[in-house]
Amino acid sequence: MEVDGGRENVQARSSEKTIDDWLPVTSERKAKWWYSAFHNVTAMVGAGVLSLPYAMSHLGWGPGVTMLILSWIITFFTLWQMVEMHEMVPGKRFDRYHELGQYAFGEKLGLYIVVPQQLIVQIGTCIVYMVTGGKSLKKFHDLVCRDCKNIKLSYFILIFGSAHFFLSQLPNFNSISGVSLAAAVMSLSYSTVAWGASAQRGKEPGVDYGYSASTTTGTVFNFFTALGDVAFAFAGHSVVLEIQATIPSTPENPSKKPMWKGVVVAYIIVAICYFPVAWFGYWAFGNSVNDNILISLEKPVWLIAAANMMVVIHVIGSYQIYAMAVFDMMETVLVKQLRFPPGITLRLIARSLFVAFTLFIAICFPFFGGLLGFFGGFALAPTTYFLPCIIWLAVYKPKRFSLSWLINWVLIVLGVILMILAPIGGLRNIILSAKSYKFFS
Repeated sequence: MEVDGGRENVQARSSEKTIDDWLPVTSERKAKWWYSAFHNVTAMVGAGVLSLPYAMSHLGWGPGVTMLILSWIITFFTLWQMVEMHEMVPGKRFDRYHELGQYAFGEKLGLYIVVPQQLIVQIGTCIVYMVTGGKSLKKFHDLVCRDCKNIKLSYFILIFGSAHFFLSQLPNFNSISGVSLAAAVMSLSYSTVAWGASAQRGKEPGVDYGYSASTTTGTVFNFFTALGDVAFAFAGHSVVLEIQATIPSTPENPSKKPMWKGVVVAYIIVAICYFPVAWFGYWAFGNSVNDNILISLEKPVWLIAAANMMVVIHVIGSYQIYAMAVFDMMETVLVKQLRFPPGITLRLIARSLFVAFTLFIAICFPFFGGLLGFFGGFALAPTTYFLPCIIWLAVYKPKRFSLSWLINWVLIVLGVILMILAPIGGLRNIILSAKSYKFFS
């Protein structure tokens, strides 16, 4: 009987390893440190950077600059925590955010706390990127062909979304590294175009740096929305463990060393992209800036058209980074719990359904600014700003009132305030946009 039991255990372990070798996150552990750098840039520098001058217009110079720098420092710190916690148990790797949550809070509670938030971040981001891709394609078309007939935004979102039906069949993170590298290069390029064109254009005549809302209520709600926009711009944490999982690890050379090197490079690039875009964009246009800075910039036409195509290429890569983590969750459930056989057919159906779902929602609700604010506060604040701190306190249990304990508690309080305030403004913007919106326009 013991022999049979031992054989069954070996078979179960072998079956588990076969599934892990097939799943997107754990199938290949061959990534180098620079993979971590461009995957993190692609995940973080997304559509959010283009809305930063708009966020600045609702925050004003003082709060805007403070919020941007604070967010950069806080999220850099919480990302370091996650990289450190990836292999804090000798011989074990927490390859997914929810696995870390389960270790900290227990098998069931960890899943309930982390998975809904992670899914809201990843699916929400994919939907926002569908909208961004469609809007940038439309802007490109309108700039290049000024005499052409007006085409509905819905069609451009459809064109953008169709590419993902093919790209989503790439099996794992390493297989999308080429797409991700192109996306990272594009993000740096269009950010440079955005702030460079703003600086070259100079201040608008009669530029106004006051708040644009005519009422105090409007000003307050816009301030809340802007907090969500800034939160959305620093949203790479929900896929950081999945990116680290692709890096090989040994006791002598743990994965956190190359991962951290990649993260530092990524965060320097993030600063180079974010700060000039936010500050030059706001300086040039004041409170009349659009919720996408490239829409405010009209000249030189060829450069702004090219920048919009760069955005399209970048959000194609960003969509795939976030979608890959969702595919991993979906395929884990389908194969491990529902016992579907792993293979091409399962992948084709499951992933195509996900792309179709995000495409449909994007076509129905393309409220770009409001969506950023709402998702930014509702789900990105916890996963990025304070959940890593809670897990750190739960696992390492630093001494009360020690520096580590104080820093983590301050960040938790700030993160909770952000989580409460930001969705209020975003939801109001969505409601206001919905009043004048016609479906499939």
